[in-house]
Amino acid sequence: MSEPLIPLQVAVLTISDTRTDTTDKSGEWLVQSLETAGHRLYEKAIVRDDVYSIRARVATWIADPRVQVVLTTGGTGFTGRDSTPEAVAVLLDKQIEGFGELFRHLSWQEIGSSTVQSRCLGGLANHTVIFCLPGSTGACRTAWHGILAEQLDSRHRPCNFANLVIPQRGQHG
Repeated sequence: MSEPLIPLQVAVLTISDTRTDTTDKSGEWLVQSLETAGHRLYEKAIVRDDVYSIRARVATWIADPRVQVVLTTGGTGFTGRDSTPEAVAVLLDKQIEGFGELFRHLSWQEIGSSTVQSRCLGGLANHTVIFCLPGSTGACRTAWHGILAEQLDSRHRPCNFANLVIPQRGQHG
């Protein structure tokens, strides 16, 4: 790859009723990974697992032309108040069906059939790509190394999501 990486502005949202800035290992792992890859953290936040709290935060980032990527962690399972897919899906202009399929394929190699309980989600909204990941650091690592590192890299061929969210002339002011 001889061309330089085009760094993306990434917002990271942890969805949890119990995690704090000091106990949010998955959110922090995502921040470190995206920065190590050459991207920039726009903002990191934690919200409780509530459809409207999640939706409000993600919608704010989607509406902000400076945010190109939103990564969420948590709230994608079937237990308790897990509601990230319900909160985010209605905000999407297009879903990336293959993201959940590929994530579960990769995850199956690590955790077996338990991966069917992952309702991770990907999509595009207002020139922003959104990926909703499970809350475990292991799942974030699987998604990052198996999918996101390449798909957020503008140099990855034959295609990537970075080139869909990089401002073109006339876009985003």
